[in-house]
Amino acid sequence: MGGLNEEIESFLVDKKILITGGTGSIGEKIVAALLAYQPREIIVFDRDDSKLYEMQIKYAMHSCLRYKLADIREYSSVVEATQGIDLVFHTAALKQVPICEENPFEAIKTNVIGSQNIIKACIVNKVKKVINISTDKAVNPTNTMGMTKLLAEKLFYHANKAKDNSTTLFTSVRFGNVIGSRGSVLPIFFEQIKANEPLTITDLRMTRFFMTIPEAVSLLFQAACYSKGGEVFIFKMEALKITDLLSAIESYCQIKGFKRPEVKIIGIRQGEKLYEELMSSEELTFVQENDSLYLIPDLRQISDYPGFKSVKIEAYRSDQTAGVAQEKLLAILQQFG
Repeated sequence: MGGLNEEIESFLVDKKILITGGTGSIGEKIVAALLAYQPREIIVFDRDDSKLYEMQIKYAMHSCLRYKLADIREYSSVVEATQGIDLVFHTAALKQVPICEENPFEAIKTNVIGSQNIIKACIVNKVKKVINISTDKAVNPTNTMGMTKLLAEKLFYHANKAKDNSTTLFTSVRFGNVIGSRGSVLPIFFEQIKANEPLTITDLRMTRFFMTIPEAVSLLFQAACYSKGGEVFIFKMEALKITDLLSAIESYCQIKGFKRPEVKIIGIRQGEKLYEELMSSEELTFVQENDSLYLIPDLRQISDYPGFKSVKIEAYRSDQTAGVAQEKLLAILQQFG
C-alpha cells in the first residue's frame, strides 16, 4: 500500500485542484485529505455561502485554499474557476431521490446541464483530468436522480473523444451509500433516537452498498491516479441489510443507555429499489479488478492498467453481496454517534 500512496502523492503534489460541491460531506473530506499531499492550490467551488464561510474559518491556517461562490449551472462561473486547473473532482449534484422525483427539471439542470458545463469549461481550459462522482443508482435507473447521473456518466465518457478535446481525460467513479454523509440514513436515525422517536424504515427487505467517507476519498484519489480516460471505477464494497443495521442500533442504544427504538415502516418511496446494482449486465462481461477496485475500461481504446486483471463475476448487486459484520457496524455507530 506504501507504493500506492507514493504514486498518489507523486500525482497530486504541486497540482492546482478544483472541487465542485466542495463544502459537502465528501467534498470537504477531499479537501482535508488533499492537504497532506501539498497541492499548489485547492479551489473550493460551492453555491452555499454559509458553508463556504464555515470552511474558511475551519481551514484558515491553510494558505493554499481558495473559495469560489458559484453554481455549476452557470457556465461563465465554471469556465472562470477552471482556468489554470490541473485536476477537477466533480462532486456537486442533487442527490436526494425524493426531491429529484418532485423536481425533475431541477435535477436535470444541475446533474446534466451542470455536468456539461464542467466538461466544456475543462476542455476550453485544457484541464488535465476530471473525475466525476456517480452513483449505483445510475445502473438500470428507476428514478430521476439515477437517470440524470447516468446521463452525466455518458457525457463524461463521450467527452474524451470530443472533436475539440485534445488534452483532457474524463472518468467516472460510482459510489454506493456513503455512511455518515449529509442526507444519509445514519444522521436521520441518530436524530430520531435522541428525540425518542420511532426509526422510519421504508422496507425491511432493503439492502444498499456501503462505504465510509475515507473509503470514498481513497477511491477518488486512486481513480484520478489510474485514469486514462473513459473508464468507470468502482470500489469493492460490502452490502448493508437494513435489518442488520437495526440490530446494531439496538446494541448501540443498550451501550449508550438509550431506550430501545421502535420501528415505523413507511413504505418504499417513488423510484426507490429494494436493492442497488453497481454494474450492468453488459459491463460485467469486460470488467477488470485489482485488490480494492473494479474497472470498466473504455473499449474504444486499448489501454493497459498495471495491477488490474480481467475477472468474471455474475452480478454486483447489494442483495447478493456479503454484508457488513455487526462489530464493524457497531464501531461505525459509536464513531458517528
